[in-house]
Order: sequence, then C-alpha cells, then structure tokens
Amino acid sequence: MRWPNLPSLSELRSHLHPSDLQGLAQLTTSATLGITGLAEKVQGNVYKTVAAPFGAAGRAFVDKAAGASGVKKAGITGLVYASVTGLTRLAGGAVDTVLSQVTSRTSPQASSPQREAMLAVLNGVLGDQLRDSRNPLTIAMSLRHEGQSLPLDKAALAQRLPQATGKILVLVHGLCMNDLQWRGEAAPASGYDYDYASRLARELGYTPIYLHYNTGLHTSVNGGQFAALLEGLIKAWPQEVQTLSLLTHSMGGLVARSACHSAAAGGLQWLGRLQHLIFLGTPHHGAPLEKVGNWVDTVLGSNPVTRPFAKIGQIRSAGITDLRYGNVLASDGQNADRFEAAPDVREPLPLPAGVACFAVAATLAAASAELSGPSQLKGKLAPTLGDGLVPLPSALGQHADAGRSLDFPPDAQWIAFETGHIALLHSPAVYAHIRRWLA
Repeated sequence: MRWPNLPSLSELRSHLHPSDLQGLAQLTTSATLGITGLAEKVQGNVYKTVAAPFGAAGRAFVDKAAGASGVKKAGITGLVYASVTGLTRLAGGAVDTVLSQVTSRTSPQASSPQREAMLAVLNGVLGDQLRDSRNPLTIAMSLRHEGQSLPLDKAALAQRLPQATGKILVLVHGLCMNDLQWRGEAAPASGYDYDYASRLARELGYTPIYLHYNTGLHTSVNGGQFAALLEGLIKAWPQEVQTLSLLTHSMGGLVARSACHSAAAGGLQWLGRLQHLIFLGTPHHGAPLEKVGNWVDTVLGSNPVTRPFAKIGQIRSAGITDLRYGNVLASDGQNADRFEAAPDVREPLPLPAGVACFAVAATLAAASAELSGPSQLKGKLAPTLGDGLVPLPSALGQHADAGRSLDFPPDAQWIAFETGHIALLHSPAVYAHIRRWLA
C-alpha cells in the first residue's frame, strides 16, 4: 500500500485551505510564545541557581513573585522578553484577523489525501490543544464513506449509500492516522487488493463505514462520541440492520472498547446489534514509547535548570498519554497530572459481553519453536519486541495481573510474524483471519 506523502513547500498551495493557513498561523504564534517563555524560564532558573549561595544579596536580583520565571520584569532582560511576547501576540492577532476574513469568504474545497494525512498527524500530537484553542485544524468526529462525512438521516443516507446492505462494518483507525489510510492499492505483481473493506464488501456483503476522529483527545472522550454516532447510524440505516461489526487498528481498539462501555452505561441500542469486534495491534495494556516519554519528562523535571525543557515533552496530547497504560475509561487517571510518573491505576474493563472479540498481534521477529503462537506467551510475558510499537502481550490483552487480562478464546487470537505495526493494515495473512472471523 502506498501512503500519501506530505506535500513539499511548493505543493502547499494546491493542498492547503485558507482555514488551514489560519490554523497554522495560530500554531506558529503559540510556538513562538512557547519558545520565548521556555528561554525566559531557563534563564530565570539559572539566575536562581547562581543567586542561591549569596543568600539575600543574590535573591535581590531575582523576581521572587509566585509563578514568575525569575527574570526581573523591570530589567533589560525582562524588557526584551516582554517586547518579543508583545510583538508576537500583536502580529499573530493581525494575521489571524486577516485570514479569518478570507476564510469566511471562501467556498468549501475538496480535501486531498496529503492534506488529510497532515491534519491527522497534527491532531494526533496536538489534538486536545487544537480543540481547546478552537483552532480550524481540529478534526471533528464523523462517520465517513469514500472520504466524505455521512449525514445520519435515513433519506439522505439511502441516497448516499444506494447499495447499502444489512451488514455494517465500521473501521476505526489509530493514532495520527485517518480513514483514507485503510484503503490500499493492488500490488502490480500479484494483483492482491490490500483494501480489507472493499474485499469484505465483495466477498461477504458488508457495507464499510469509516470513523474519522481527533486522536489527540482522551480515549474516553472519543469513545463516548463514537458510541453516540453509532446509535445515530443504526437508527438512520436505510436497511434492517442484521449485523454490526467493528474492525479496529491500534488506538482505534481502545476507542471501540470505550464506546462499548459508554453504550452499556447509556443503554444504547447498537451494542445489542454488535456481533464482531476485531483488534489489530491494539495496545490494550499500553505502549512502551509513551512510557519512555514519561520517564524523560521525569528526568528533565528533576533538575531546576532543565525543568523547563520537560514542557517540550508535555506538548504531547491526551490521546498519546492515554497509551502509557491503555486507558479507556474517564476514571483512568484523568484527574491526576497525566505527565507525572504514576502507577497503573486503571479500572479493569473486560471485553463486551455477548460480542465475539478477536485479537491480532504482530511481531518483527520470525516464528520459532519457543514462540509459535499466543499460548507460548501466557505465564511469562517475556517476548516484548512486538510490532515496533505495541508489545505482543499488550496486543493480546495479556497482563501479569489476571484481573486485568482480556479473555480472548484461543481460536480468537493470532500472531503475525515478521510484521510491523502499520503492515497489519495490508497483510494477506491478516485479511484471511479477518475474513474467517467475519464470515
């Protein structure tokens, strides 16, 4: 499968919308202010460190006000930082005003795969901040078909999906990705169609629908919104719904589990129609990269001079920090500082009752006598190489604490060897298992 490349600078004009320019300008202003603030805090902490041995005489040169950087506002250095901050805010506000006027007068434009990929990455890394600042780059959750949002109205849906069947398949993408990246192209040599959804439509009669969402938000927030959208989809579906199935990749599996919990708590009807839930490389018990990020934050924050640099690592979104342990519920540590080193305090959440659940894990390693399938992992949890992002035990729902383990039946789990995390989206062997489970 060929992934859409982000455009070069010369191609930006053909891909970016006026609202994108406005959003990027807002990010540039925020970044400039952030870097200026970081430099001021570093310099202030140096002042505090140098002044400390001189007691009261040293403290006279430091701004001691609560929350202050340490750099005196009345001094030359303080005036420089204040001038840079003031000019940046002034210039940023002027640019935003001009671009907002241009955006309001511009007709809606079609989006390109390159633009969709750019938005997906920005929302994955900064999605909660984009939402909180009402940045135009923020992705609003929607159910889509062929890259376009679907109206949840029976008549409009019937017009958009004239070939709709009673078998609905909803595909849920992972972090920093979008719905278009599920779709593949036929390999020139073999002619194999890498698009799981199109093959399942042809071979098993499913109608594929794609979830498009801001992966930078808390998993529980996305789960609640997804649950509401599925309820609207079931009520507006132009045919009698016979089967509802979810095919998820990576973070998408956590969002789906959260949605099932929300549906059960809210008595939503769609959960009773859900028959299959398939996880591809889902970090049910976390991903190591987020744990490494948290450790770096802790180390940087332990030194007064390097402490401001910890803020750089803390720009990562709530969606990313939820991947540290695989949070799916609103109660999973959201009331604590998500950047602080803390133990796993998740409330155990079993797989949804009455739903056939399946797990595919991947590993970059080759099959061996010591590791030929999921059963070899139980009890030791030693193989952690995984697919480059998610360890094998995490993807299979296995945990040292039996109360946290997910109960996938032996015939409902499978390991893809010599396979990376993204390759789970376009593997003939993976598709064979998906097809058998959904048949």
